[in-house]
Amino acid sequence: MTLVRRAVPEDAEEVLRLRQVMIDSMARSDPSTAWHADSLPVLRGRLAEPDGTFAAFVVDHPERPGALAALVAGTVDYRIGGARNPQGVDGYVFSVATDPDARRRGYARACVEALLEWFRERGARRVRLTASAQAESLYVSLGFERRPDPLLELRL
Repeated sequence: MTLVRRAVPEDAEEVLRLRQVMIDSMARSDPSTAWHADSLPVLRGRLAEPDGTFAAFVVDHPERPGALAALVAGTVDYRIGGARNPQGVDGYVFSVATDPDARRRGYARACVEALLEWFRERGARRVRLTASAQAESLYVSLGFERRPDPLLELRL
């Protein structure tokens, strides 16, 4: 059985390390880690909010004390309701990462399942994510469906 726990402020550096593992695995990613220094205090603060709209779930690395083996983070958002989601509470999954030497042990799945339960407890009726081709089968096995909705992005 995999022991998943909610990340705490003391995990922030390892959370950033695993986020960088995820970033580095994506095409056309920026390998810079200079942003970690600016992100670290913000992340620590968000991890200290037990009832906030952000949560990260982790698995401790079984062979490396003090290190994390897997991570998933997500947020709960309010959007104006609609027919399928009258209260407008959405979950968004991001930063799913497993340390390269800890893969194929079910850690990412266990973390995502914990985050989905956290979303349910907060009334989310819809959960969204963007998946890499290699991770899509995991999400489909958890019930996610591919959507035809186009995504547009504007950087401010």
